[in-house]
Amino acid sequence: MVGMSSIDIIRDGLGRVHELVPAVLEGMDAADLTWRPDPDSNPMGWLVWHLCRVEDGHVSELDGSEHVWTAGGWQSRFGLPYPPDSGGFGQTSEQVGQFDVGSELLIGYADAVAEQTGRVLDGLAEADLERIIDRRWDPPVTVAARLVSVVLDTAQHIGQAAYLKGLRERAKGTESGWHGYV
Repeated sequence: MVGMSSIDIIRDGLGRVHELVPAVLEGMDAADLTWRPDPDSNPMGWLVWHLCRVEDGHVSELDGSEHVWTAGGWQSRFGLPYPPDSGGFGQTSEQVGQFDVGSELLIGYADAVAEQTGRVLDGLAEADLERIIDRRWDPPVTVAARLVSVVLDTAQHIGQAAYLKGLRERAKGTESGWHGYV
């Protein structure tokens, strides 16, 4: 990591999350992706969708681009009963339970989000990281603070999804031996 810029470090962190998405989803069928260890838990598939929506929404606002979710037609392809601008924030357990999407679609959306994130990061200079993008907070949110927030949020959610994969495999008696960061 010697000689890496701040933007390179952000790119590396988000890249590591995106490398884990297919690994976490590998071998998981629709029942696995919607499985909840208790009725109010977030399922694995929903967590992956949510981490992508968080990254999509926050990164697209940095350059004013439309969310990949709508611009790329992913919202239509997923066919979820959520409003087009939904990212999972504030959803009830019942709404979360309506999530039902296969791993191929999730991986496709994750790849599209990663591609857009790469384009946005390519367009940033180190000086852009200090630009204030949200004055509703004290201190105001900078591009750097937003990007660090995205790295932390997506890393937490891929870790949660990996943990659920392990729980699900144990419950089915089909442990794959893959443990990711769990």
